[in-house]
Amino acid sequence: MVNETIKFLREVKVELKKVSWPSRKETIGSTSVVLVVVIIVALFLGIIDIGLSRLVRIILG
Repeated sequence: MVNETIKFLREVKVELKKVSWPSRKETIGSTSVVLVVVIIVALFLGIIDIGLSRLVRIILG
């Protein structure tokens, strides 16, 4: 069991060396895009929620 774990960890180390990590600039750019999209979607859903809530209040009055 211990030998298998050690072998696995060595293989993980080898595979991690093959990974092409993004640069700091790419990471910041991608994170910025994600944050902007999340904010836009949150605002859109919030507006839809408020509108539907008011509509239900009017209907059920």
